[in-house]
Parts: sequence; C-alpha cells; structure tokens
Amino acid sequence: MAATWLVEQGIGETRAALVDGGTILAARLDWHPGLAPGLVAPARVASRHAGTRRGMVEFADGGVAMVDGLGADLPEGASGLFRITRAAIAERGRTKLPVARPAAPGEEPRAAPSLAEQLAATGQPVRVLHAADPALDQAGWEDLMDEAASGDVAFARGALCISPTPAMTLIDVDGIPPLPGLAMAAAPAIAAAIMRLDIGGSIGIDFPTLAEKRDRQAADAALAEALATLGAHTGWRGERTAMNGYGFVQLVARLERPSLPAMAMRHPLGAAARRLLRRAERVREPGALLLTCHPTLAKALRPEWQEELARRTGRTLRWSLDETLAPTAGFAQAITL
Repeated sequence: MAATWLVEQGIGETRAALVDGGTILAARLDWHPGLAPGLVAPARVASRHAGTRRGMVEFADGGVAMVDGLGADLPEGASGLFRITRAAIAERGRTKLPVARPAAPGEEPRAAPSLAEQLAATGQPVRVLHAADPALDQAGWEDLMDEAASGDVAFARGALCISPTPAMTLIDVDGIPPLPGLAMAAAPAIAAAIMRLDIGGSIGIDFPTLAEKRDRQAADAALAEALATLGAHTGWRGERTAMNGYGFVQLVARLERPSLPAMAMRHPLGAAARRLLRRAERVREPGALLLTCHPTLAKALRPEWQEELARRTGRTLRWSLDETLAPTAGFAQAITL
C-alpha cells in the first residue's frame, strides 16, 4: 500500500501523519491560527517601510501580517487583496507575525485550505480517520508527540537533541564512539526526524568533530542520500552545506509553519491540553469521563474544548486536580457515577 496521509479532526487541532508500512514518515499539526497559509482576503496597508516594498497589512478581523512585494499601487492606507504565505511562529519572548504577499492577478478571496485539503493537493492519498480508528496510535503518534515535546530523538548509536531557537532549529548529535560510525548512524536519523517533526527554515546540525576529511565526506553523502530518499516520499526539499571541520552542517528549507517541536516547546500547556483531550476522546470503557491533571493544565483546557469533548463523547466530564503531577501531565479514564 502506498504511503497515505492519515488525518484526525481533533479538538483544538487537526493532526496528520504520512504513514507507510506502519511507520510515520512525516507529520503535521494545525492549531487553526487566524491567518493561515493559503488565505486570500482583503487587507489595508497599515504601514510601509520607506524605500522598500515591505510593510504591514491589517485584515478585517484585526489580524496583522508582514508583507513583501508592495507595488506603487499599494501606498500606506490603501486596500488590496493579500495571500498569507507563512503562519505566525512563536519564539522565545516574541512571536514572528504571519507573512503575506499581494494576491496574484485573477486571484479571488478564499479561506485557507484545511489540512486535509493541503495534503490532498500533494497528490498523495489522504484518509480522514474516525475518532475510534487506532491507525495513528499503531503508527506511533504518542511517541512522536513525546519527541516533539522533549526534543529528544533516540537512534541506534545515540540520540538527537532538537532545540528550536529564534535563528534556526539546532540538532545536536550525541552517542557512542567511534565518532565516524556515530556520524554515519546519525545521518538517516536526522533526515527522518526533520520530516517526522515537520522542521523547516534554517536547520543547524552539530555532528561530532571528525578529524579526517574522508569521514566528513562520508557523513555528508549519507545525510544527502537520506534526505533525498525520504524527501521523495514526503515532498521535503532543501539546500545543504558541506560539513565543516567542526562537524557543523546547515540546511535551509522553505518555512511555512512552525515545526512540531516549536509548537510543543513554545506552548507546552496548549500542546498538553490537546493531548489530554485526544486521550479522553479515545476512552472506550462506559461511564463518565474523569480527567486527572495538574490545576495549571486544567486552566489551559478552554471551555469550548470541554463542551466539544462532552458533545463528541456524549459523556459527563469530571475532574481530579492533582498538584503533585507535572504541569503538563494528565490522563483520562471512565468512571461510574
């Protein structure tokens, strides 16, 4: 069976994984931001940077985006049709605004495509799952979310530590010597992690320092092969530098949305709340739903999400708040009233 995108319409998010032979090759999360890539809508040029084609535009709902490609026909204060090309991306202490461009001639206003629509446009098969379908869990969805939240990805001879920063996503390689063998083992693990965790933009990889040029060239070749092989299945494309004498490699890929680690690490309570809702929706035993979590996590569960959980499951919700749990820890179970 060909690799297929499995899509779950969750509460507060839509999640998807490209699964081939029971293995997740790539994944996506959509938290439904106000200004999402693909949205085409009227906006007003709120400001222009002198001497450039850049500025800021404001949409009718109050959303603001950075804009490039402003022509002379779009001075400050003018209105026009704009297309969102990149979602907002949260960073430590700030949020990068969405990015827009003037719509192309002939484009009409349209809503941003759903995640299922975006994936269908790639030409790969898409299957929307029922809440009871275990396909994503069988492929390792929960393990993938653990990797996104921690940034730790294990492989045969070591581990990767993934850290989103304002400048780039950094991937550090650690493991068991000899170092040339470690670098060779890390290369396919790095390529797989980049695609599973939906990492784009600028990516810095810190391999172990390899003294011999032939070892660096071998690791370069292994990384290039792994990226090309997996990219053929997932659609990932990027440019790559050769490894320098200190073991550093840089990749650059198109950035349209935050990666899974960026979402989970910048919004840990929001990510944990959505995971708890997913677990609660998948409880199969009869009875009311008891959600056990830290009080801080309970506050992150929006009232409309709780209402949707009760509606979807047809159950009464009960809570057990436990301050001894980690702030992002929570689980759900059925109880008899």
